[in-house]
Amino acid sequence: MIKASDQPKPILRKYFGTDGIRGHVGVWPINAEFILKLGWAVGVVLARQGGHGKVLIGKDTRISGYMFESVLEAGLSAAGVNTHLLGPMPTPAIAYLTRTLRAQAGIVISASHNPYYDNGIKFFSAMGTKLPDELELAIEDQIEKAMTTVDSAELGKAVRVNDAPGRYIEFCKSTVSSEITLNGLKIVVDCANGAAYHIAPNVFSELGAEVIEIGVEPNGLNINLDCGATHPEILRRHVLKENADLGIALDGDGDRVVFVDHDGTILDGDELLYIIVKHRHQTGLLKGGVVGTVMTNFGFEYAMNELHIPFTRVPVGDRHIMSELHKNHWHIGGEPSGHILCSDQITTGDGIVTALQVLSVMRQTKLSLKELTKGLNKYPQVLVNVKVTENTDPNHKPRILEFLKYIEKELAGTGRVLLRRSGTEPLVRVMVEGKDEYRVQQLANELAVVVREELVKS
Repeated sequence: MIKASDQPKPILRKYFGTDGIRGHVGVWPINAEFILKLGWAVGVVLARQGGHGKVLIGKDTRISGYMFESVLEAGLSAAGVNTHLLGPMPTPAIAYLTRTLRAQAGIVISASHNPYYDNGIKFFSAMGTKLPDELELAIEDQIEKAMTTVDSAELGKAVRVNDAPGRYIEFCKSTVSSEITLNGLKIVVDCANGAAYHIAPNVFSELGAEVIEIGVEPNGLNINLDCGATHPEILRRHVLKENADLGIALDGDGDRVVFVDHDGTILDGDELLYIIVKHRHQTGLLKGGVVGTVMTNFGFEYAMNELHIPFTRVPVGDRHIMSELHKNHWHIGGEPSGHILCSDQITTGDGIVTALQVLSVMRQTKLSLKELTKGLNKYPQVLVNVKVTENTDPNHKPRILEFLKYIEKELAGTGRVLLRRSGTEPLVRVMVEGKDEYRVQQLANELAVVVREELVKS
């Protein structure tokens, strides 16, 4: 049994959450005034780290990205740091370009899978990885100080990187063997009206696939709106309507991916991770084991045991997955959401690269997605998101704790219950997993009611 209280306590930060700083646009700290100060603080800290280098700024397609791009640029300039503007680019592309363009840091303006009215800022180090804790804490400390401006002769300049999409498309294609082509495959690609809208279709078509594009008309307001990896039903309909071989859906910032098989079956991150891991294991390319999270289906863990592959769980978030991979010198991990890390290919989760790994396995084995997932028998798992108004750890509420004990007794060692606060939204995520699907659904709904009654102010 894994509960939120079992997870390691994070370092307390005032602004940074599990994945940067995120919230509702116009509501502090996601407003122009704070983000200007943030840009300045980042610039000051980076200048202190070693000279006046350059910082990359990329964004997804939500309308507020224009505003935050401008104020970040201004704040960095005030600190004497040059900026290179990438425009709309997937989050993993910004990580890749930060490293290859030898920037001091990369900044992503995105709220990932959230609606357009949310936005956020997250950072990559010069190596394309998440910022270390000490750097985030240094930035938070700098924000508390009065903003200053360097001498006019030392102000940072800004240039636009016009060839960023082409650079990244070529990188994505390079992550699979040059012998792999997608000729003869008809693929529906849903880009969620997000950052990959001008990237993903080109990657798959340049490798030979017939691509049917959806979710490629961003207007600033329709990112993730009833489309993409968080809403794969529209992809499923298009795959069946077009009689396609498969469908691929990304989220708004392009770091998550889910698939749809030719018969309309939706494959989440657990199934895609299983396909990649099993093939690497069979071909002798798997180094060590696999990292999942507390949300990874128990059926995946059982399948790893059957293959004698080491498996470990960490709290939700790619930061935790990458840390565990690095600690164990392993290469692959992921989440059911479709956020998968192949650290031998790229430094962060990448929906396009993940999709190419799966397609490469299909081509090499000449097997369908359904055949490739044989051996993975997932337990029924129900996830209920409860919107809350009280910022309290649900595991500290006596009534909730009492109900958790009741569920544990009901499952009798044949399932799991997990209760955790979202690090990016005002939600408590209720997850119940077990062999009896009807009873699992019932218990999840009952627990959600208790959480709602305890954590929603009337």
